[in-house]
Amino acid sequence: MKRKLWLFNILLMAAIALAVWSLRKESREYKARERETLNKHPPVPPPPAQPPLTPAPTVTGAAYLDIAQKMLLAKDRNSQIILDPPKPPEPPKPLPPLPSVRGVMDIGDGPIVMMSEQSGGRHRGVRVGETIGKFKLMSVTKDEVVLAFEDRTVKKTLQELIDRGGSGEAAAQPGPAGMGTGAPSAAAPPPVVGKPEPGAKLSDDLANCQTNDPSPAGTIVNGMRKVISQTPFGNACSWEKVK
Repeated sequence: MKRKLWLFNILLMAAIALAVWSLRKESREYKARERETLNKHPPVPPPPAQPPLTPAPTVTGAAYLDIAQKMLLAKDRNSQIILDPPKPPEPPKPLPPLPSVRGVMDIGDGPIVMMSEQSGGRHRGVRVGETIGKFKLMSVTKDEVVLAFEDRTVKKTLQELIDRGGSGEAAAQPGPAGMGTGAPSAAAPPPVVGKPEPGAKLSDDLANCQTNDPSPAGTIVNGMRKVISQTPFGNACSWEKVK
């Protein structure tokens, strides 16, 4: 029995040794194949031929002219400034009424024109360079007068500026006895008669009298009494509220 056990043990040990040797052999072969695989370098193909590079264009200042003209902060992105159209000229200021002329005299020291600012006004002597109203007398001859108003000049004849306002008044006045023309004189208009009542109110308790009020002092109308008082300048008429 022991002999069989020893024989079995020997066979078992031989089987184990054979298995170890077989594993060791396979391990070595695996490592050899690994080293061979790692040490093998595949052939590297040559790189493809590169096409020749296109040369860069030459930089010139004219190429950036469009960028310089288009301003970044401008609304229209254009360097050309658009000016507003010019304003139409203002119409000339209307010419004020021309002064009137009564006559011209010269006593040796230059002509003097008797002028007034308007027809029928007070006349005074005006020399060349002096002003009359809004006009300045620039020159005067025996027939013409040149006036200046701001930046304009006005040239008129003496006949155009002569003051004829007094001739009509003189004709309307009756002449002396025996010198009349025989034309009937115009009748004077009748005087205006006011209403016997208060006029414009000066306050709650006082009002003016109307022109030519025929009512006597003490008349009461609409709660107002007419009062006439004596003053250094004559009678003063008023209406006072009756209290």
